[in-house]
Amino acid sequence: MFDVIAKPFGMLLLWLYNLVQNYGVAIFLFALVVKLILLPFQMKSKKSMMRMAALNPQVEALKKRHEGNPQRLQQETSKLYKEEHVNPMSGCLWSLLPYPILLALWRAIRFPLTTMMGVAQELVSEGGAIYSKLSELGFDLSANGAYLQLQESEFITRHFADFSGLSDKLVPINYQFLGLNLAETPSVTFWNNGFTWAAFGLFLIPLVSAGLSYLQMKVSTAMNPTAQQGQQQMKSMSFIMPLISLWIGFSMPATMGIYWIFTSLLALVQEIILNRFYGKKLEAEQAERNARFRAREAEYERKRAETERLRAEGQTKENENTSRKKQVARQKAAAAREEQAKQAKGAKPKDIPPSQVGSRRYARGRAYDPDRFVNAAAGDKAEASEEVPAAPAPAAPAPVPSPAPQTAAVPAEEEDYDPYSAPDEDETEASDADET
Repeated sequence: MFDVIAKPFGMLLLWLYNLVQNYGVAIFLFALVVKLILLPFQMKSKKSMMRMAALNPQVEALKKRHEGNPQRLQQETSKLYKEEHVNPMSGCLWSLLPYPILLALWRAIRFPLTTMMGVAQELVSEGGAIYSKLSELGFDLSANGAYLQLQESEFITRHFADFSGLSDKLVPINYQFLGLNLAETPSVTFWNNGFTWAAFGLFLIPLVSAGLSYLQMKVSTAMNPTAQQGQQQMKSMSFIMPLISLWIGFSMPATMGIYWIFTSLLALVQEIILNRFYGKKLEAEQAERNARFRAREAEYERKRAETERLRAEGQTKENENTSRKKQVARQKAAAAREEQAKQAKGAKPKDIPPSQVGSRRYARGRAYDPDRFVNAAAGDKAEASEEVPAAPAPAAPAPVPSPAPQTAAVPAEEEDYDPYSAPDEDETEASDADET
């Protein structure tokens, strides 16, 4: 399935090689064609990233304004991006397109006979004509390495006269570029077989590709100021991408390292040109955005002043065009006020108990009596009048042998006690004094 994607790129690389008859130049032209194909998408990605960088001050202001309310912050940020026609994901999606192409190129380089040239697999497999010819000419087919077919292509190029009649799709490819064999894989221990330019040059290819990748990321970060979180991500990517290119350079044929070098150079040039191109456009857009913002703020200020003036003159009215929730609340409040008015209108004075305070009917207690002090004084007077009966008509005084002591009450056990007898003069005076 992956060959379906890799074959068009392999055919393009072979066509470019037949055009220039130089494998290294063909790789450069391949990188240039890929860059031109992806240019519209990368321009869109670049524009989106620069617009997002320009909107960072407004995003930071929204974060301060809606601190502690992430849901509202997300809504306001999405609204801002929608008004400015910015898609936060567009910058990331288009920047991932070169990686499937890189895998397709690696597939075409790894299998140049079947993917790049289009030779039938039956001819290359065991028992096929090309397989048999390779074995006949002394090629070591037992070395089942990852890049066996690439080594077969080199051998066929050196003995092309022996293979030309086996398939009309076979093409002799010279993998030499600047004295380096791009079909070989760079080695860290390049000095094992002697210090030669062929070995040392291959060793430099991964280092150069990693250095250019780091330079590209640094220039991209410097030309695209983003928020603090974005800067941290870019810093991490500026170290990850060079490490990836370094790993690719030492684990794959030198062709991949050369392609990575050319891609980084073209990306660096593209970054500088697009920054200048979109920088002028975004400056004009920013000036227009600032003018629009100032006009909006002036309109808000004018409306606020007008509302304050009308409120001071008493000419404002409640806005009926509100949400359904507020309308329901307003209707409930109106119904409650109407009910209270009806109750107040239909209430009678006698229905209101003396203990009521405001709407609390028994605030002072159910047995509350406002005339409790007046009634208490009257009751005391009534009790006093009941305790001291009116004196009857005086009778003939009986001789008293000796004056009796002044006593308020006589015990009931005494046999001579008569409650209806007339009190003595001294007792009457004493009771009057007690009452007073």
